[in-house]
Amino acid sequence: MNRRNFLKGATTLSVGASLLPLAQLIPQAAKAATNETAVVVFGGTINSLDIHRSGTNRDSYQVAINCYDRLVSFGTKQTADGSLSYDFSNVQPELAESWETSEDGTVMTFKIREGATFWDGKPVTAHDVKWSLDRAVSLGGFPTVQMKAGRLESPDQFTAIDDRTFQITLPFPSKLALPDLATPIPIIINSEVAKAHATENDPWATEYLHRNPAGSGAYKVLRWNAGEQLVYERNEDWACGPLPGYQRVMLREVPAQSTRRALIERGSVSASQNIPNKDAKELAAKPGVKVVSTPIENCIYSLCTNLDFEPFKDKRVRQAVAWSIPYEKIFEQAAYGQGVPMWGGGEQVTSIAWPQKSPYSQNLEKARALMAQTAYKDGFEVPLSFNLSVADWAEPTALLIQQGLAEIGIKANIEKIPGANWRTVALVEKKLPLHLENFGGWLNTPDYYFFWSYIKGNLFNSYNYDNPEMAKLIDDTLDMAVSHPDYAPNVTRMIEIAFEDIPRIPLWQPTLNVAFKEGVEGYEYWFHRQMDIRPLKPA
Repeated sequence: MNRRNFLKGATTLSVGASLLPLAQLIPQAAKAATNETAVVVFGGTINSLDIHRSGTNRDSYQVAINCYDRLVSFGTKQTADGSLSYDFSNVQPELAESWETSEDGTVMTFKIREGATFWDGKPVTAHDVKWSLDRAVSLGGFPTVQMKAGRLESPDQFTAIDDRTFQITLPFPSKLALPDLATPIPIIINSEVAKAHATENDPWATEYLHRNPAGSGAYKVLRWNAGEQLVYERNEDWACGPLPGYQRVMLREVPAQSTRRALIERGSVSASQNIPNKDAKELAAKPGVKVVSTPIENCIYSLCTNLDFEPFKDKRVRQAVAWSIPYEKIFEQAAYGQGVPMWGGGEQVTSIAWPQKSPYSQNLEKARALMAQTAYKDGFEVPLSFNLSVADWAEPTALLIQQGLAEIGIKANIEKIPGANWRTVALVEKKLPLHLENFGGWLNTPDYYFFWSYIKGNLFNSYNYDNPEMAKLIDDTLDMAVSHPDYAPNVTRMIEIAFEDIPRIPLWQPTLNVAFKEGVEGYEYWFHRQMDIRPLKPA
């Protein structure tokens, strides 16, 4: 298929897929999916092509993964079921072909890969790396906090020694510094292109890069129709890995899960990303469909109580909510038994394994007794919000929580928020009184999870929790080697505080489910839960 005919086909398929009857959508998708072109469907939406931009949602992270390179990446391992996963313990070269760390652990020196070029043919230099990391630590919001997790906080830490030599200086050694460079955030941008589109009011070219990526990665963006589809085209000059197996990939936004299921069940698309547990169980038994289900590391589906909402300032009210939840029903009806229960643990914390079960289970007697001790013994009314992009598990969960809360006098009014707005409303503005969240820590240590979700102001502390003891424990432990004698006691105390204060109520650890039609190979699970299309290939 030539480029002109492909674009015509892409345009036809992009005309409101969510509005097309299934009978029309299936043959269009099937025609697009070939050995040269993969079609991937998902239920979310991409709201920006710039991961550093304020309000960029999780579904959009995949652009950073597929269109940009980082200095380093993670290796690959085989899981117990034979599927592939990234390997957190194995940092590998990407744009940097090699690196050295000083004896005291505070200076990392990277050699930029010879022959690596941006899409416009300009060689990637250490000066591009510096500009890009300067941007990541300067724009604020999620990218800046993510960089800070690896103690990458100031442009003063980054030096381009020459065109191919880049150096990072840390204030002190940190176990997270190198792996933090392998997350989707520290992308390397063509600084010449970005500077050409920068303005006095927008020195980091956020408006331009929002719609126009400027990378060196395995795929370029051929077309983006916001709310409908993103079309990738392979970068034939990619220098940082083997060329991807597909020349083009069409990423289709199909809101209706029933439509996505029909498309993959009939072999009309190559893959369906992040499918519900119910469909994963049923599709696994279908001929011509392969389902890969992987437990999501460092991730817990949770109910969050916002401490800016007056009743939730009282710890006893939060504990009462935790005792009111019908956990088993939720696990059966929302998770379909997939994943790991996160309730019913012991009263004492005896392990630093994370995630681990909280001591709570449904006990309405305890919940009512706690409410009776508060100023809210007669109950109160509160909105209960969830992200429509994850309605497959969030809606049945919210309905069952609503029933449990009613048993203790709390009237919860369910509020459904569109996926495109969720990140801003829930995580940036942090104004939802009671809401469901699905944060998973990118770097697989418990202290990293707590850094993101229990420090006031950090992105996934969407409930404005603030505890000085917790904050100090996290700060003391984040860079500490796991073998340090203080590490286990510090993490144990973090977990104790989290369960006692319970601003974030654990429900279950989920699995990531992806369905493929027969003949698609190479899928690899990643902590960011987005589709890395680079290793996909036709059989």
